[in-house]
Amino acid sequence: MASLSACAGRGDNRVGVSLILKTQTNPYFVSMKQAALAEAKKQNVRLSVAAGTADGDTQTQIDAIDTAIARGDKGILVTSNGAAINAALRQAKSYGLFVIALDTPLDPVNTADITYATDNEQAGKLIGGYAAAKLDGKKAVIAMLDLYNDQVVSVDVNRDHGFLEGMGINPGNTGQNAGEAKAGRYTGGKGGQYQIACHQPTQGAVDGGRTAMEQCLSKNPQINVVYTINEPAGRGAYAALTADHRQKDVMVVSIDGSCQGIENVRSGMFAADATQYPGKMAALGVDAIAQIAHGGPKPTLPGGKDYLDTGTNLVTASPIAGVKSQSVDEAAQACWGGTGD
Repeated sequence: MASLSACAGRGDNRVGVSLILKTQTNPYFVSMKQAALAEAKKQNVRLSVAAGTADGDTQTQIDAIDTAIARGDKGILVTSNGAAINAALRQAKSYGLFVIALDTPLDPVNTADITYATDNEQAGKLIGGYAAAKLDGKKAVIAMLDLYNDQVVSVDVNRDHGFLEGMGINPGNTGQNAGEAKAGRYTGGKGGQYQIACHQPTQGAVDGGRTAMEQCLSKNPQINVVYTINEPAGRGAYAALTADHRQKDVMVVSIDGSCQGIENVRSGMFAADATQYPGKMAALGVDAIAQIAHGGPKPTLPGGKDYLDTGTNLVTASPIAGVKSQSVDEAAQACWGGTGD
């Protein structure tokens, strides 16, 4: 049974909303919880919070959906642990609950009524464009540290392809990674020659990033640009570069926008980071369900989009003329998680 951090009491007539997270240990999802609780207090909403015991725990999420239906909640905010929860979400919709996916679109996307998420392709474009400009016409020898190499996940493909597009490199196959030409010319910034040294999976983890970077360096020690799927992978890559005494020669760019990641930009570990705003996703979701419950309109999608974009910004401690960016201090005002996470 789901563990609820706030439950309906007898006679509580407030609008009920359930926030169902992947886990309550990842700082990304903790920030969603904190923002949702703050918005619920502001809106006088009764918020119930549940989470899987680990990534991939769908049964606990299904139990939480069933509980939300039985409790008479008006809506559900969910970061899905897998497609196994889809049937329960469809049942919730049949009972009149408004379902909002946060961060990751469901598959199929219309399993939710609407999705609040980061434009991951745009986040990739921001760091790719920065890397191209920073190279100032020099040859780019690029390590691509992705999420997986044995499955296709939209966030993995969108960030990888976005980075390449920002560099001015055609990703090739639109449906999966590593379809680009392995050498040629990038057109971002002043333009120049490029070589793809490797595509390696990291599982989005520090250890995975370190191992992937070690393998890439063994293939090509001339690497001077490292794209990483997220900040933990980036920290692992930087550890491997440091062990190889290459940290001052290689530009590492990443995506996340955590408070720790922003400090990694300040220290020079990352040349640039692209931000996400998980708290904004959750707060907007609580607000949307509260408005619907009081007779307001349902949120609608902009033309050509299947989600509502909650924004992304480029953050760097070394700004480049003509490349729009935030300073570290500006980004720190909106980062998520603590610097010790």
